[in-house]
Amino acid sequence: MADVAPELALLVRRLCGGALPFAVVAWDGSRVEADPPAGARATSRREPVTVVVRSPDALRRLLYAPGELGLARAHVAGDIDVEGDIFDLLEVRDLLGGPTDHVSVGPRLRDLGRLVASGRRLGALGLPLAPPPEEARPRGRRHSRRRDSSVVRHHYDVGNDFYRLVLGEAMTYSCAYWADGVDDLAAAQAAKHELVCRKLALAPGSRVLDIGCGWGSFVIHAARHHGARALGVTLSPEQADRARRRVADAGVADRVEIRVQDYRDLDEPEFPAIASVGMYEHVGAGEADEYAAGVSRLLAPGGRLLNHAISRLDPDAAPGVAERSFIGRYVFPDAALHEVGRVVSTLHRAGLEVRDVESLREHYARTLRAWVANLQARWDEAQMLVGPARARAWRLYMAGSAVAFEAGRISVHQVLAVRPRAGGDSGFPATRDWLSKPVTID
Repeated sequence: MADVAPELALLVRRLCGGALPFAVVAWDGSRVEADPPAGARATSRREPVTVVVRSPDALRRLLYAPGELGLARAHVAGDIDVEGDIFDLLEVRDLLGGPTDHVSVGPRLRDLGRLVASGRRLGALGLPLAPPPEEARPRGRRHSRRRDSSVVRHHYDVGNDFYRLVLGEAMTYSCAYWADGVDDLAAAQAAKHELVCRKLALAPGSRVLDIGCGWGSFVIHAARHHGARALGVTLSPEQADRARRRVADAGVADRVEIRVQDYRDLDEPEFPAIASVGMYEHVGAGEADEYAAGVSRLLAPGGRLLNHAISRLDPDAAPGVAERSFIGRYVFPDAALHEVGRVVSTLHRAGLEVRDVESLREHYARTLRAWVANLQARWDEAQMLVGPARARAWRLYMAGSAVAFEAGRISVHQVLAVRPRAGGDSGFPATRDWLSKPVTID
């Protein structure tokens, strides 16, 4: 058989409309260099990227799952890898007319004939391969308490040490707030916590509920800097264990409680403040009203809710993440991205009044790039902690998400709502001066 790389390069050129935007190395050691850049690509300063196809199984995976799921399986399994900056590869993809959604990658169904022909010439045809074990296939009724718990554990119980490597000392897995003069990830996350505290009007003795508290960073900040009494709930036992230790180390155990509990099962006195940061994405398309009613039940009259969530920009797009997508199988099973207008309407139906909406789209792109930089800087250690397959999946998901935020395909919004008191009193100041002041941390 002739060298494999030229055949793969021919296939890529056909799929990409004539250009080979990256070098190709095949499993037999043969190599084809990228075509010289033309047009908009000619002025690019990006470094050369090489795609390494380590096994004919890559084509077999694409044949049986055309599109991003097959390519994701090949990448996670190690059949396809990338040498160079993964952001450069994703930018090349976009220049060639790439995806319109989250981190979609790979050929489309119409390219199936080309894959079959190449697979036949390369002897790569055969029975379908089992998906990598890192692929989630949750069972049970969607968004039942049991299934939600298993889905959360799939994503978050991959090891606290791995998340510390990626997230840094801040241990905060949501969009940071890059306030003026802030160029450090930990400081940007602290600025985000401060912004949320200020929007919730926390004061000494205030009770605040954090739904989806992660490793406890927000409740620690609220207790330490505002004297609040906080309850954080999560469905992840690993998160809760590390959060409790962090609370104790921060000296705020007398003011902060961490529980492994579904917020829907809380039976507590009403809270004057509720933070829901990075949790709403796990609320399904059909469960949004249940969520809004649940937080409204837990919120005291005059109390404030801060809902911080990734959102779609297309008001006509369905909120669910496709089950057969890379994100749906490897990252956030059962997730849903809701358009912010729908979020506002949902909260209004629950009797809450939305008072402020803020987009942090560019902030999340910068946050994700910081996480990818942390991962790349300690790549060998990351692979030892979670295995090469999961490390590759997380790198692809975070890099692809950063590009999606930068391109305006998705966004993230903080929606601040209040449960009005009798007579309609919101308790809000007459002006927005309280929001326009610089975010500082004592």
